Amino acid sequence: MKNLFKIDTVKAHCDVPCGIYDPIVAQIAALSVIRMVDLMEGLEKSDSLEYINTISRHVAVKEEEAEKVKHEIRIIWGDFIKPPQIEKYPEIHTIVHNIMMLGSANRQHVSREKAVELLKEVNKFAEIFWAVKEKETKRVKAAYAPNEEIVVPVL
Repeated sequence: MKNLFKIDTVKAHCDVPCGIYDPIVAQIAALSVIRMVDLMEGLEKSDSLEYINTISRHVAVKEEEAEKVKHEIRIIWGDFIKPPQIEKYPEIHTIVHNIMMLGSANRQHVSREKAVELLKEVNKFAEIFWAVKEKETKRVKAAYAPNEEIVVPVL
């Protein structure tokens, strides 16, 4: 069949053509950034290989999760948010920009303050996302460390 039509690549206009979008992946990633910072700050400094291995793994996960936040927000912002939502929520661009900057800052530094700021901005984004979907939201503490608040829809 492939040879019959000579199609090399097929592209969709968005990442999830079925319309399934949810900021929870970005929220969990932001929580993971905070958790990695907490774990790193809780380690007793040492020259041992075990310490170096552990800190290296925490840094790698922190960086991956900070990048995941940026990726997930870019997809929703770029593929789901349309001009009518931008008109209604003009602050969305500033929030997304803040998330991009804080995502990078959290890759570059070990700062709980910056990690919590990242989560707060992602929560602002989630509030707008769910408002666009006409869903009421509430704030709940995550059931796992670092036990920070996230915005979720009232189902």
